[in-house]
Amino acid sequence: EVQLQASGGGEVQAGGSLRLSCVASGFTGDGDDYAIGWFRQAPGSGREPLSCIATSDGGTYYAASAKGRFTITSDIAKNTVYLQMNSLQPEDTAVYYCAGEESHDCTDYWLGFDSWGQGTLVTVSS
Repeated sequence: EVQLQASGGGEVQAGGSLRLSCVASGFTGDGDDYAIGWFRQAPGSGREPLSCIATSDGGTYYAASAKGRFTITSDIAKNTVYLQMNSLQPEDTAVYYCAGEESHDCTDYWLGFDSWGQGTLVTVSS
């Protein structure tokens, strides 16, 4: 099973930016065919899907809340997926998780994947 480690969270003022990283390991194949998505969970709220990238075709997908402000990219050589977040607002405060699955694409990514990282906290102050 793929192991994921998310990092890059922190505290930022409204209007600021952060880049989250998700490093993947434990592939059974060549490590160049997987999908990773980013999700978040704010206090008292359910899990919210944000974005997904599939390394097989480079396809990217965004939820409405992420479109236009967040950008997902991947570096296959480093087995790392990034989420660049701009124009952050206090309502973006949440624990951000990456999740992924080998030999998978982003179809139905909002349902989640088999493997989950530990989460990284993003706090946006006004």
